[in-house]
Amino acid sequence: MHAADTPLVVAELPTASGCVLGTLTLNVESSLNSLTLEMIRAMTAALGAWRSRDDVAAIVLTGRGSKAFCAGGDIQALYRSCVANQQAGSEVDDYARCFFTEEYQLNLLMHEYPKPITTLGHGVVMGGGFGLLSASAFRVLTERSRLAFPEITIGLFPDAGGSWVLRQLPLAVAAFLGLTGSQLNARDALELGIGSHVIEHETRDQLVPQLAELPWGVGADEANKALLENFLATLHKQPSQLPNEIDAIPDWSVRLEDLAATTSALFALQGQSDWIDRGLQNLRKGCPTTAAIVLEQLRRVPQLTLAESFAMELSIATRCAQLPDFPEGVRALLIDKDGQPDWQYKQLTEVPDAHVRSHFSAP
Repeated sequence: MHAADTPLVVAELPTASGCVLGTLTLNVESSLNSLTLEMIRAMTAALGAWRSRDDVAAIVLTGRGSKAFCAGGDIQALYRSCVANQQAGSEVDDYARCFFTEEYQLNLLMHEYPKPITTLGHGVVMGGGFGLLSASAFRVLTERSRLAFPEITIGLFPDAGGSWVLRQLPLAVAAFLGLTGSQLNARDALELGIGSHVIEHETRDQLVPQLAELPWGVGADEANKALLENFLATLHKQPSQLPNEIDAIPDWSVRLEDLAATTSALFALQGQSDWIDRGLQNLRKGCPTTAAIVLEQLRRVPQLTLAESFAMELSIATRCAQLPDFPEGVRALLIDKDGQPDWQYKQLTEVPDAHVRSHFSAP
């Protein structure tokens, strides 16, 4: 349906039973399949077209290349939009606003989609890529998968459904992951329920052809979901060779209303493992406002529905796009690459409550 050189390849694969599989392939290997607004719109259009077709049995989402399913959004495009608007003092470039709005709409569509969606999250799965994976009914990983919400490093926040993912986790784990951007391997993601199945990395290209051989039913969404679940169980490999890194996280004291006390308790974990220490280094160098936003997200999301959690994220993202920290974080990490972001508030103890709350007012 789409040429093989487009950023998103949309195709229909005939199955042995006469149905078709809708396939979506992120196709920007050079940027680790980072999402653009064009790709988001193409995915949304394809899912909309397939939704009411009885002959479309299931959807499969993959990423081109061996390194990554999706490293997140196209941060440099968002940076250019934010900088243009901040320099003009008004919205002269609507890319950032449209990106966040339409990305979250796509995530919500996937969460509520009637047909089973399988996402193969091999390699790097971060930010918006994590969002696509977590919105899928079947979340297949490999032993090389590395998952994270690394937004603390660029002054954003765990978005694209990150609030909903963190809501499902033990609070100490959720706060640690959100505040440090630490990477999870497939074993930990499986244990936390973030992933549903693990297959061998070297066999990943065989998955879609194997799915095409299954006896799919026409207009049988629930039966097709059960068929898919049973089949993936036959491929599943327990990733026991990987370290169980989340076991290093103790049940430390998280005080959602007190950033200073929470981060002090977090820094007290120093020395318990190399993995924890790497995460704490991210927090030390990361954006203080992001840290405060994460705690407020965790405080609010248990009272919200799925749709309300995305609305909350849109409020936060819109505000982040208007303020200096997000573009400054991108500049330091990806544009000038000096590693010296000049955050609006320099210390975790300096972030005013009113500044944090301003991110949660609907635009």
